[in-house]
Amino acid sequence: MRAMILAAGRGERLRPLTDTTPKPLIKVGGRPLIEWHILKLKAAGITEIVVNSAYLSEQIVTALGDGRQYGVKISHSVEGAEGLETAGGIIRALPLLGTEPFLVVNGDTFIDADYSQFVKAELKGAFALLFMVENPAHNQKGDFAITKEGELCLGGSYTFSGAALYHPEPFLQE
Repeated sequence: MRAMILAAGRGERLRPLTDTTPKPLIKVGGRPLIEWHILKLKAAGITEIVVNSAYLSEQIVTALGDGRQYGVKISHSVEGAEGLETAGGIIRALPLLGTEPFLVVNGDTFIDADYSQFVKAELKGAFALLFMVENPAHNQKGDFAITKEGELCLGGSYTFSGAALYHPEPFLQE
């Protein structure tokens, strides 16, 4: 399985820190936030990682390089300065992600979880599996709910964790 780390955002809420540093490179616990993701992905057995970037992308490309320093292979999908949003970033990176399901994590969040649970998950005929958490204090209204049939819908019961498993097929639709 391959993974993609979304790292193209501007990080407006962390200004002025993000005026000169991309949000995924802001240090948390002594290391850049994006490094936590890379190390967790590697620990889960994912060693092929695509990182998309837009805002101050040259800093991300320089900091991560080809991933050798982490024991992984990093491919970079550099967008324009404005970025392409999540779906656009994934579509642009599809040639690097391949034809099998892939894991996507938000590079500007910290997920306090063992990523092997994401690797073990199965799509079971679906195109996407979004990983939810109980609503945190900063998002009490939540994002989604789960129907009796176990399907995701808009609602306030759960918050998107920032990690999802996707099949590439819906991104190939015209």
